[in-house]
Amino acid sequence: MPPPSVPSALVIGAGIMGLSAAWGLARAGFAVRVLDQEFAPNPRGASVDHHRLIRHAYGARLGYMRMVDAAYAAWDLVWEEIGEPLHVPTGVVAMAEASGTGWIAESRAALRGDGREVTDLTPEALAMRLPMLATEGIADAFHLAPGGVLLARRIVAALADRLKRRGVVFERVRAVRLHPDVAGVELFDGSDRVADLLVVAAGPWAPQLLPEAVAVQAGVIPSRQVVVMLEPPACHRPAWEAAPMLLLRLTEEGRGFYVVPPVEGTPLKIGDHRFSLAGDPEADPREATPAEVEAVLALVRARLRDAADYRVLEARACYYDVAPDERFVVEALTPRCFVMSGFSGHGFKFGPLLGLALARAACDGALAAGLAHWAAGEAPPPPGLLADLEGETNVA
Repeated sequence: MPPPSVPSALVIGAGIMGLSAAWGLARAGFAVRVLDQEFAPNPRGASVDHHRLIRHAYGARLGYMRMVDAAYAAWDLVWEEIGEPLHVPTGVVAMAEASGTGWIAESRAALRGDGREVTDLTPEALAMRLPMLATEGIADAFHLAPGGVLLARRIVAALADRLKRRGVVFERVRAVRLHPDVAGVELFDGSDRVADLLVVAAGPWAPQLLPEAVAVQAGVIPSRQVVVMLEPPACHRPAWEAAPMLLLRLTEEGRGFYVVPPVEGTPLKIGDHRFSLAGDPEADPREATPAEVEAVLALVRARLRDAADYRVLEARACYYDVAPDERFVVEALTPRCFVMSGFSGHGFKFGPLLGLALARAACDGALAAGLAHWAAGEAPPPPGLLADLEGETNVA
């Protein structure tokens, strides 16, 4: 009797979602081929940055808050495979210039309602914990011990290397058209690729590839985002190296910034919470303009003591794929084609978790509908979706 055939999978995109899907599918027994227009990891991808954050504070979004524990368990499987934990625990300090309302109040209520320890910080405690900041005028703040920095650039490189050693094939090609019904892809050079399963994880390029009806329904929009890397003055560097990640919401609705401390030789990074919802990921340069840099620095300058002594090391743009309400789109377009999109800048932390779940749903069509609702933060995972993590943590 001939041996059973090995199912094949094509994955479009070699960012964290594409690599995570390839990882999950390879673990499930698929022969996987990853297609990307650049060598993996793609330097133009949002995943290829110094760091990304993982934390439980999610406003009123209970679904995503509760997914973080399972995300940590999935990362533990990745660390085991690549041979090192590329995560630095820092904890989280969330701050706001207004108290009692908005994201910080919603986060505190959700966290405590779920039985998680949240430590409120008085103005005096905040000033002692963060001496490099001007904390006057901060009306509300809390600390969470869990949370930290994922060393994103090192992670995507290590995961791509691990996949290659597992036999996953990487091909530098440009996809121009999809055929979801037959799990096929047409390439720029006129050739095509076909497999048993197709996964579209093309980040901000996905709306150009998806069938028009699907793209309109998902509502995913590319969004140019700028981050600025700083060298703090020597007098403040020790405080920054010991700092937690910082999330600060300003009084004006929607305005705020996040700060990633300089861990493991990385620079201090500042980013804007707001989405630009503009730009072309294919045509636009990745160098940030002086005006874009100034817009980010203007958010934080008043909060930095000795702000004039900070030196800009680098400023670059990446592109998020932003969905309405920042809802993840992880769903089956057809029984042979899945899409992973709409991660809105906060998907990196969930990459391996979503890759494992997608692979389960690809092997069991009955899980596909539950996958979509769970990934959107709307429902618990259906039984069996996170079977790979059983015994690792409470994943419900």
